[in-house]
Amino acid sequence: MEIREFTEDDWAQVWPIVREVVRAADTYTYDPNLTEDDARGTWVETPPGRTVVVVEGGRVLGTAKMGPNRGGPGAHVATASFMVDKDVRGKGIGGALCADALDWARERGFAGMQFNAVAESNAAGIRIYERLGFEIVGTVPGAFEHPTLGRIGLHVMYCDFG
Repeated sequence: MEIREFTEDDWAQVWPIVREVVRAADTYTYDPNLTEDDARGTWVETPPGRTVVVVEGGRVLGTAKMGPNRGGPGAHVATASFMVDKDVRGKGIGGALCADALDWARERGFAGMQFNAVAESNAAGIRIYERLGFEIVGTVPGAFEHPTLGRIGLHVMYCDFG
């Protein structure tokens, strides 16, 4: 398994992963009807951000994007998002992507990394994030309309690099 920079040729394998995750509507706040063009514009970061893929045997297994959480006075805090192909979840790919994003942010001098909207039902993701040093710093009750659980909370999570 290799984590490397996204290339234009990767989009053909990244898009089905993004499409499946977004259409499931159970972890991301993206519109489930997101078009391919809009998805590409949202997912593929430009500098100072970065988009990566996890590849094994020529197959893209997952992807991540990262960059400043906000501009201006908030640009010293990073953020990241991760998506893994449903057929290979639970095999450490999400954790590897998160660890890579944390290393990237630390190397660039960010003060920490913030996740703005982690669905409280995303137990596997929360376990990974907490294992890698994140903590839940707040929860917005009922801010996420889960397709089967109804309105649930969205966590704000933070990992301080200090």
